[in-house]
Amino acid sequence: MTLRADIRPDLLSPVPMAWEIADGIVSYPEALARMDRETHAIAHGEAPERVWLLEHPPLYTAGTSANEADLVAPDRFPVFKAGRGGQYTYHGPGQRVAYVMLDLKRRGGDVRAFVASLEQWIIDTLDEFNVKGERREDRVGVWVRRGSREDKIAAIGIRVRHWVTFHGISINVEPDLTHFDGIVPCGIREHGVTSLVDLGLPVTMADLDVAMRRRFQAIFGPTFTEAGSPVQVSPSAAPSSA
Repeated sequence: MTLRADIRPDLLSPVPMAWEIADGIVSYPEALARMDRETHAIAHGEAPERVWLLEHPPLYTAGTSANEADLVAPDRFPVFKAGRGGQYTYHGPGQRVAYVMLDLKRRGGDVRAFVASLEQWIIDTLDEFNVKGERREDRVGVWVRRGSREDKIAAIGIRVRHWVTFHGISINVEPDLTHFDGIVPCGIREHGVTSLVDLGLPVTMADLDVAMRRRFQAIFGPTFTEAGSPVQVSPSAAPSSA
């Protein structure tokens, strides 16, 4: 496969990563505890790198830059300090959360390049559903144009410890968008939020998961499921070369 110009070759690894999709809804404290265990094991060479896909119950999380004034309805849902970068965000059913636990020592050691590659992963995934996701220099996340306005469809927030990443991304498939009203998402008041279904696309979580895995592998390398063998990107599924 010929790499596109916007893919960093040093972020690719030939060593397969675990790809896991959680059954049911996962509590936020349970997820934090699991990420702590996994990142420690990865840092010490005791476990493979891992991408963990899940859904949370309705909740708000506060990143390290969160402004309390942006928590509009503090009693609406539980609020958790996340320890990741960024401000307030919402998680809930219908939103795909992907926690990405990679060892950056094996992947060039460039945190900025890693974040840019997460953005590209989201953009490439959305492209499979003919949605044009875009970056913005003055605000985080991935955005879509809707006539004269722009709405956020995906969020990014990471932390790095001992050169292992954790936390990750979220993509709105079909969450209750009114749940975002209890916060100022990521501190941005001038724009709204949207989802794939809100854009008129009948996308299921399973549809998104397939696209996410294919596009992730094109940027970061092969993955495997716990009960299976490594899964490679087939040439027909790979993004076109630059």
